[in-house]
Amino acid sequence: MTWVGWVSIAAGVLAVAAICIAVVVYRRQGSLHRRLESGVSPAARGLAQEVDEGGALVAFVANPSKPDAADLHAGVRRTAQELGLAEPMWLETTIEDPGVGQTRQAVAAGADVVVAVGGDGTVRAVAEGLVGTRVPMGLVPIGTGNLLARNLDLPLGDPLAALRIALTGRDRTIDVGWLRVLRFESEVKDKVAEAADELPPDSDQPRDHIFLVIAGLGFDAAMVADADPTLKAKVGWIAYFVAGIRHLRGDRTRVHVRVDDEKATTTRLRSLLVGNCGKLPGGLVLLPDAQLDDGWLDLAAIDARGGIAGWAQLFGEVVLQGWGVPSSRAPKIGRIDHRRAREVRIVVPGGEHAQVDGDVVGRVVEVAARVDPGALVVRVAAV
Repeated sequence: MTWVGWVSIAAGVLAVAAICIAVVVYRRQGSLHRRLESGVSPAARGLAQEVDEGGALVAFVANPSKPDAADLHAGVRRTAQELGLAEPMWLETTIEDPGVGQTRQAVAAGADVVVAVGGDGTVRAVAEGLVGTRVPMGLVPIGTGNLLARNLDLPLGDPLAALRIALTGRDRTIDVGWLRVLRFESEVKDKVAEAADELPPDSDQPRDHIFLVIAGLGFDAAMVADADPTLKAKVGWIAYFVAGIRHLRGDRTRVHVRVDDEKATTTRLRSLLVGNCGKLPGGLVLLPDAQLDDGWLDLAAIDARGGIAGWAQLFGEVVLQGWGVPSSRAPKIGRIDHRRAREVRIVVPGGEHAQVDGDVVGRVVEVAARVDPGALVVRVAAV
């Protein structure tokens, strides 16, 4: 058997292991309803007492489409009633407004902390409503990826523990990333300039999208766009892994990239990531040097050739990065190149999918990303 065959077998074994992990996680999440319906725990009583002593006005912005949100609402209300607390604000998101308006309503009402109850989309919306206000954002992660919660080392699968941190933890200031879509693929009427130093002018109507973890173009965004919603509800982030398998043999994309004030360069890639932090589900660390509060964006240019073998090599490199082993610069069929930037402008003449923290933006031709240092306050564990 050739080395390619052995690598393919290894990739298959890793896939089976990932699915097994997903089953375990799914079973653990199945106990969530029972724990929340069992009454108010001593920890929850202590939580409410601490909040009462501080006189804080707490607002929750919750995604009602998440099954666990209703259970958590009931648990919070029971806690407030038992201890004679005022009813916390509970604002539900809608399709028309995923949380930005509700967050601004809470801030206008004098909320001392706004807690995002939901997945990454809800967290992004609440963060957008809180940027620049200095009002802290708490997180009760009950979504699929829970990306920011992972990077803040918040508890997953234990909403009461996350709630305690949201209300009684310490405040931490972090950076925020913004992805501005300058041109969607559908909007391009004239031929996009193809020379690396001939980037087209900005669109008249740019669109900004906040991201707290990673924005990306190419393979990662196509994987997110193709993930099956039903499978996501059953096995969580493993649905992205399954969708990614269908795109392993996709074409490499020609990309023009301008970092800060440097001259634009041209390359062919499978994916280009712009990150504020780099921890992903499954314990993978895609951007090992990224820090939430360093005032920089971390870029990862990902390329893979040789089909499954190239992706298997990339996967191994990402795993090694998580263990602190730097990427080798030796020629490889799969590689990740890293660098940092304050701003980056990207042109994809052929158009590519774009995503922010797992939410698909659409197919784009031109985007710009920038960092907004120290723009958001979040609640993290006190120790």
